[in-house]
Formats: sequence, structure tokens, C-alpha cells
Amino acid sequence: MTAVIDEGTGRGESPAPHEDSDHPGRTPDGPARVPEAGGGWNDGLIARRAAAKEAGPGPGTGDDDVRTPQVEAYVPSGGPLRPRLDALRELVGLSRARLDGATLAEAGRVLDEAAARRRLSSRHTVVAIAGATGSGKSTLFNSLAGVQISETGLRRPTTAAPIACSWTDGAAGLLDRLAIPGRLRRRPQQGGTDADEALQGLVLVDLPDHDSAAPGHREQVDRVLALVDAVIWVVDPEKYADAALHERYLRPLAGHAEITFVVLNQVDRLPGDAADQVLDDLRRLLDEDGMALGEHGEPGATVMSLSALTGDGVGELREVLGRFVQERTAAARRLSADVDAAAARLRPVYVAEGRPGLGERAREEFADRLAEAVGAAAAGQAAEREWRRNAGRACGTPWLRLWRWYESTRRPGSLECPALPVPVEEEITARQRVEQAVRTVADEAADGLPGPWAQAVREAAVNGADGLPEALDELVEKAGRDDGRGRPASSFAGGGTGGGAAQGGAGPGGSTVMATGVAGACGMAHSGRVGGKPPRPRWWPAAVLAQASMTLLQIFGGLWLVGQIVGVLEPGFLTPTLVMLAGVVGGPLVEWSCAAAARGPARRYGHEAERQLREAAAACGRARVLDPVAAELVRYREVRERYVAVTEFSTTVR
Repeated sequence: MTAVIDEGTGRGESPAPHEDSDHPGRTPDGPARVPEAGGGWNDGLIARRAAAKEAGPGPGTGDDDVRTPQVEAYVPSGGPLRPRLDALRELVGLSRARLDGATLAEAGRVLDEAAARRRLSSRHTVVAIAGATGSGKSTLFNSLAGVQISETGLRRPTTAAPIACSWTDGAAGLLDRLAIPGRLRRRPQQGGTDADEALQGLVLVDLPDHDSAAPGHREQVDRVLALVDAVIWVVDPEKYADAALHERYLRPLAGHAEITFVVLNQVDRLPGDAADQVLDDLRRLLDEDGMALGEHGEPGATVMSLSALTGDGVGELREVLGRFVQERTAAARRLSADVDAAAARLRPVYVAEGRPGLGERAREEFADRLAEAVGAAAAGQAAEREWRRNAGRACGTPWLRLWRWYESTRRPGSLECPALPVPVEEEITARQRVEQAVRTVADEAADGLPGPWAQAVREAAVNGADGLPEALDELVEKAGRDDGRGRPASSFAGGGTGGGAAQGGAGPGGSTVMATGVAGACGMAHSGRVGGKPPRPRWWPAAVLAQASMTLLQIFGGLWLVGQIVGVLEPGFLTPTLVMLAGVVGGPLVEWSCAAAARGPARRYGHEAERQLREAAAACGRARVLDPVAAELVRYREVRERYVAVTEFSTTVR
């Protein structure tokens, strides 16, 4: 057996002979057989330099072995890996405010590992050999190295910690990243063949058993598998279909097929064509796991059979590994597969069903609901009635106006008969209408969005709706202050929310409109009057003059008749009677004509009042609800574009 030199102490230890793990009771005699101590190879740079000083150069310790290592930082080729990593980094940054840390943890780990790998050597390819207990992975490791480095035997577990074998210098940073100490770093037997030349840059790592009963072994396997550039899975004819292997490793790592080798070992134990049958069944299981197979020139996992003990098939594996290492793309493929896996985990929180968003129909329906909540239609009707009442007051007969004033003093809301407060039920109903409008538009905007983004949209809508009723009430107050500018201030005062209707009445102080609807929509017990007269058309002065003339005719004719009755004037009842009759008939006729002429302008005035209230309520809802919701949708579209950039150039087989 060869002497194993510890890099930390420099002391040589000769491991005792042991039985081969593939074939209990036999001693390995194939390529895995190792020459005795002093055969010319040294494991570890420090030990080799010490040996070179004492004994001079020997096999495997030439100038090439002790020259200063040249390490090149890993720089991806002109492929899409760099833009994908940049897009993933931007995606994580944009999502931190909306997604929890656990959801983004895997993507963050991939970015950290990618940054760490890109700072290390690009001339080396780190390949791990993994397998179950008794599969013969350590024997295969020794066979590829040409010397016995990793222990084999009947005792389980045999491999207690990862052991590395580097074909060239400059891999210290990579091995430090794997946390493999210097005493477990070895060098292979250099044979000078073409296969050995092709393996220059290979760093082979023998892992503990993934199904080991020893505590901590599985954790070591999982830790190293997450960091290496490629992995060789060694299976045996007895446990190649083990559920633990397929469910825990092969199936989750199906997207890493291009950097995966699956080797069926111990085929020398199978009679006849049984090896081919087992190999076909292994391919079937891998296909069921979702792992693509590299056959007929297609990219995918490499599946082959061999015997590490007899050396059958090991040479073919060396050639395949040599081509794989010389491509210098394993690290990029591994990182790309990691990005694919992270993107697949993030898909449920980024990919929406359908085309979510706020369309024109949703916006219009939201404006209609707010207009209904603030009573825009009732406000327009009240404004129309107010305009017609003003026309009636301006053009009506004095006697009829006096009677209407007397009737108005008997109505609720006048100075003599104050209006009753808005019922609490009406206030609650109005607030509920506003809240229902907000919930409806939020649900429509969030429809089809992934859970976190749908929740963000709803929260934005609800937060904006907290001050929406108060903002609508401020519109009413502002309208009351601005009603002297010639615009219909009563357009902000309406009814119809929660049963409240806009009511109007004439009083000695001028026209008033009861603003109960908007106040009810704001959830406040508010009943106030918004003053100000609607604009008058140009024909109103002529109508007022005509009505005044009719009134003067009535007064003149009446005084004329009274003078004749008392004997002050000469008798002649016909003329004064006709004069007074003309005034009596002409007054109502002028009033009726004015009422007929006022219908069109009053209707237009009511429509304008309804439009202004509707637009004001819609603008308030847009600023407080729709704009925040739209901002969340824009943020989602941004992260969705970043997610598409992450997945657009996927280069690994999924």
C-alpha cells in the first residue's frame, strides 16, 4: 500500500490492507491497485515540496508540480448567464418589499454562490462522486486517481469526510469553498497518457454515503452537492432503484441533467446480458424522474455501466470526463441550472393567470359606484329642480310666490321647521357602498395575480379607501365655498345614498339645497345648506319686466275700480276691468311661458351638476384608490419582466 502523507503534519501513515467494498472478501487487483510506498507520487503540495528537497525530483514531483499556480477568475463565456444573474438580482431587489425572506432565500443563495464561484478558478472543474453505502464510489474514485486515496472496505461507513483529488494546482480556493481541509487534499498518479492530459483541471471529490447511518454524513453530502460543478452518481445493481436516491436527489436535481453522470457499478457481478437490462431499467427510472438523458447527441445526463474493480468501462468514463473537463463550461451550466431551479420555485409568486390589470370597464364601473354612493343622479335632479324654482321665483306672480313661501315654512328643513338628522342606518349604508365599490375594484384588479401581489393590490386599495369618505365630504365643503363663481355648487350636494334625497325649498334668504347624500356617503351625520343661485339666461330680465308689468296692470286696474266705486272717478267699469283682467291673466301666462322655456336649460343644468359631481367623485377615487392600485400593478409588471428575463435564456435541460 502507498504511504499517505498528511499535509498538516508531514508524517506518513500506511493504511492497513482491507477488503474491497464492491466484492467483500477480495482484494482489489484492477486499476484501483496501488503501488507500495515510495512509488513516486505525493499527496499535497507541501508534502511534495518537502520530499523534493530531501530526495530530489521523482515521478509526479517534477517542475510542473511545484511551479507557482496560475489561477484565473471564473468569467462566463458570451452566453446568457450574466444577464440572467443580473435579472435575478434585480428581481430579488424589486420583490423584497412584497415577498417574505423565506420565498427569496433560494434565489439569494444562488446569487451568493454564483458570485463566489465567479471569483474562483475557471481552469478547474469540481466533480463530486456520490452514492449509497456499498455502491463502490470510493473504489471508482481510487481507480480514476490511479492510486488508493479513499479507504474502501467492509466497515460502514467507510468514507467519513469529503476527500479531494486535484489533477492541477490552483484549486485551493475551490477546495476552501468546499471546506475540505489540507490533510484531505490529494494528487493523482500521473501516467502521461492522453486521458490524463484531458483530465488536467479536474478536481474530484469523494463524498460520504448519502444514506449513511452516521450523523452528519448526509449534511456533508447535501452541502458539497450544492457547491460542486458536476456530480457522478454511483449506483449498484442492488440499490439503483432506491427510493431515497431518486426522491431525495435525482428527481429534485432533474434540471441539472447536463452536469450529471449516472454510473452503474459492479456490472461484473451480473451474468450475461443482465447488465444491459439493469442499465435500461435505470434509464427508465431516470426518465420517470424527469431527467433528460444525453443520447443521440441530445444534451442530458450521461448514463453508463462499468466495474471499478476490474476496470471495465473506467477508461470510457475517463474519456467522457476528459471531454467534459476540457469544455470548461461545467460551472456555467451548474449556475444556469441553479438559476432555473430558483426560477421554477419562484414561478407561483410571479406568473399570473390571464391578464390582470385595471381596464377601462373596471374604471368606469368604479366611477359609477362612487357616483351612486354620493348620489350624483339625485344631485342632478335636485339641481334641475333648483334651477326651475329660481325661474319660478324670478318670473312668477307675487301672489303665487307669497303662497309658496307660506307653504315652505311648514316643510321640514325651513327655519320654522328644522330638518331631521340623517338616520344612522343611512350613514352606514352609504359608507358600505363606498367600501363595496373599493372592494370590487380591488378584486377585479387582483384577479389572476399571484397571492403576494394580489394581497399588495388589495392593501393599496384598502389603505386609500380609509380617507375616501372624508375626501368626498371635503368636496362638498369646497363646493360650498366656490359656489359664487358662476358654476353650479349644488352639483356637489345630492341625495340618494342610504335613502337620503336632495330636497330644496324657498326661503326669505334665497335658495337652498340640502346636502345630505354626500355627507351620508362620508359616514358623517351632516346636514347643511349650500347657497348660491344658478346662472340666469338672457331672457330672464325681459320676463321679469313683463311679469312686473302684469302686476302693475292688476294694481292699476284695481285702483281704478276702487276709485269709481268710492266716487272719486267717473263711472266706467269696462275699461278698468279689462286692464285688471289683462294683468290677472297675463301674470300666470308669463309664468307658464317662463316655466316652459326653463325646462331645457334646467335639464342641462342638472346634467352638468351630475357630471361635475360624478367627475369629482371619480377623481377622488382615482387619486386615493385607482392610482395606488395601478402603481402596484406597474411594480408587478416590472418584476414580471425581470422574471421573464431570468427564464428566457434557460440553457439547461428541464
